[in-house]
Amino acid sequence: MGRIIRTILKQRPADTVTISFLFFLTALTIAFYPVIPKASFLIALYLSLIAIQIILARVQDSGRFVQFFYDLVFPTICILLVFDSLEWVVHYVNPVDIDPALIRLDYLIFGGHPTVMLEKIMNPYLTDILQLAYSTYYFIPVSFGMVLLLKNRRREFNKSIFMILFCFYLSYLGYILFPALGPRFYLQHLQTTELQGAFFAGPMMDLLNRLEGIKRDAFPSGHTGITLIVLYLAYQYNRRFFWIALPIVSALIFATVYCRYHYVVDVIAGFALTLITIILGEWYYRWWLKGQRGRSSPSWGKRG
Repeated sequence: MGRIIRTILKQRPADTVTISFLFFLTALTIAFYPVIPKASFLIALYLSLIAIQIILARVQDSGRFVQFFYDLVFPTICILLVFDSLEWVVHYVNPVDIDPALIRLDYLIFGGHPTVMLEKIMNPYLTDILQLAYSTYYFIPVSFGMVLLLKNRRREFNKSIFMILFCFYLSYLGYILFPALGPRFYLQHLQTTELQGAFFAGPMMDLLNRLEGIKRDAFPSGHTGITLIVLYLAYQYNRRFFWIALPIVSALIFATVYCRYHYVVDVIAGFALTLITIILGEWYYRWWLKGQRGRSSPSWGKRG
């Protein structure tokens, strides 16, 4: 077992964090096998993703398409599949939602429910703009990765993909530890007005609801954490992308509450998620780079 762990830790950090989290989900599913629906399918899914990740790491130099698939396509597919699988994990592993506690915290801070208070500024055109901004979450990390790859900034890309994946998996761990549905479900009876857009907000909301299903994915706000991590990386590696993304991310974070997906406390936790990702991610990446330099010396042979 120790040898397996050392081998995993020698891999590219993005691969290490993916394999580690998939092993964690596999172990969790096995531990709660009697109560998790589709447990056998989930175990097979997680182990298959681990196998594909290992194979891709070994054959990544086989051609440009394989390299691109390894760099960007597979991590994206993996994130989507793992997120989708949480519908069959979170509520069965931890069946008590923490929404009542989050609602109380929001009320203590604001003296009311923010999603209800925001009805005062509700406007169909504003709803369209903010729903569109909220939906850019699915494209901002991929777009940033594409920019770095197109500029052939391999070193920056490898660190960025690790930090983004690490933030994703930490947010998923948060969903398991602190399951919450969000105000669109728990506070629906208090809202006096339905969210309505002028053109496309309604269809976009319906599409996201169908794609995401009912998951306990409100705390922390992954939308906040992930997009802030991208801003953090973009400020270092591509300042132009940072300035383009900054107003979009600002609107996105506001939209998380305005569009009733998150409590404000979720957003605060999203900022904390970003900070934890930076502290732990930067530490681990420096440790890995130090190990790489050691393994590149004659006494250690070829790089891991």
